[in-house]
Amino acid sequence: MKPYRDITDPTVAKALAHPLRTRILAALEGRTASPSELAAELEAPLGVLSYHVRRLTALGFVKLVRRVPRRGAVEHYYTLQSRPRISNEAWASVPAVVKEATVSAALDQIGTYVGAAAAGGGFGAPEAHLTRNPVTLDEQGWLELSRELDALTDRIAVVEAESEARLKRGDHEGQREASMVLMLFEEASRVSVSTDGLRKAAVVPG
Repeated sequence: MKPYRDITDPTVAKALAHPLRTRILAALEGRTASPSELAAELEAPLGVLSYHVRRLTALGFVKLVRRVPRRGAVEHYYTLQSRPRISNEAWASVPAVVKEATVSAALDQIGTYVGAAAAGGGFGAPEAHLTRNPVTLDEQGWLELSRELDALTDRIAVVEAESEARLKRGDHEGQREASMVLMLFEEASRVSVSTDGLRKAAVVPG
C-alpha cells in the first residue's frame, strides 16, 4: 500500500485520533520495535496495542520489516512508514469530538518531548528557537499565516531529505535529532470551544 503523507480522507483522519495510535507512531520514529516492546514501553495491554499496530499497518502508516522466531512463536517488528499530515479539507470534515481527541493527543505528545528536551539541554544550542507571537488578524491575515505554515512544513521536508542524503554520504557524521513544532490557533479568550481554526500536524512525531 502506498503510504499516506497528506491525508485528504476524513475517515483516515478520524482513524488517527486514538491517543494510543499517536503514541505508537511517535514511538516508531526512527526505529523498529515489536508490539510486545511497545506495549511495555507505552504501558498498554499487548492485545490492545497489537490491534492498533495492525490498523496503522493497514492504513499504510506503519510497515512490517522483519519476523523473528521466539520460543515457538514469531515476533513481528514494525517501523514508521510515513508521517501523516491532515489536509485542511479533511480537517474541516472531521467531527469536533475527533478534532478534540487528535489535538489532545498531539499536545500531550509535544509536551512530553519538549519537557524532556528542556531538561536535557535541548534548547542550549545558539540556533535553537522558541518564540510565541500573539497577533491580531483579520480573515485574510489568518489565511495568509496558515499558508505560510503549510509552505514551511513542505520546506522542512525538503531540508530533511537533503540532510539525509548528506549524512548517508558522510557515514552519518554530525547527525542531530531535532523536532519542530508549528502552531496557529485562536486564543481561548477570543473564542468559545472551537477547534475548526486549529492547524494540524497529526503526529507528527518529530
